[in-house]
Amino acid sequence: MRQRIILMLLITVMASSCQKKASGQTVAIVNNEEITAGELNSELTSNANVAGADTKEARNAALEKLISRKLLVQQAKADGLDKSPEFLNQQRRANDDLLINMLLSKKVNTSQVPTPDEIAKFEASRPEIFSTREIWSLAQLIYPLPKDKAVVSKLAAAKTLDEVAQVLTASHIQFTRSTKKIDSAMFPHPVYAQIQALQPGEPFIASSADKSVASSITAREPAPLTADQARSVALNAIRREQVEKVVDDRVKSLRASAKIQYQPGFGPPAPAAPAKK
Repeated sequence: MRQRIILMLLITVMASSCQKKASGQTVAIVNNEEITAGELNSELTSNANVAGADTKEARNAALEKLISRKLLVQQAKADGLDKSPEFLNQQRRANDDLLINMLLSKKVNTSQVPTPDEIAKFEASRPEIFSTREIWSLAQLIYPLPKDKAVVSKLAAAKTLDEVAQVLTASHIQFTRSTKKIDSAMFPHPVYAQIQALQPGEPFIASSADKSVASSITAREPAPLTADQARSVALNAIRREQVEKVVDDRVKSLRASAKIQYQPGFGPPAPAAPAKK
């Protein structure tokens, strides 16, 4: 009898020791899973909806959101979703993206802040964003991507949007008309330069995998930036270019030293043979 009592006490003590308590760095327990102060602080800093709110209210709101998320995660695991191939593939991709972002953040944060001269030079090199920024009104024709190269050539040679419509009609290609407003700052600089070189009313054509859009500028509205806005935009754009350069340089270096094997049919095309003299 005494041995049975001791055994029961031991089981009770072991069970109670397995129950976690919300104390110290643990701010809440959800079905015996901890939510830590670190998780809560991360939620507070990343959630724009609670920024600027009363500290206690913001903390409580963030914690309740974490609890709800934890419950949903527990349910997903109970349904076996964390073992599915789709989850594992997306988890791998998310982990890869997180590591890449941390690597880039580490590399870019060591870069020097651009000087006023560098900012001024950058602004001068991107007039579509700064000195001559405009809002364009566009007249557009939207149509399926033609497969006939002769039709494509005729469309490229059209000098007006009406000529584009005539080529499409003659080729029995249906199209729809539309209008759109667009910021000149949205265009990559080489594309902007090509559009600026067109004659007034001359269309430019953008194509995707299955459709094309012919556009003609019908009106231009100046949209200059203030000095402070220009500086902020320039700094962000320079930072993006720094990131792109870091990525390009690092990938080139890593590819040069990596051993990469492709399954037949999946590798890049072989380089073209040099022309014979």
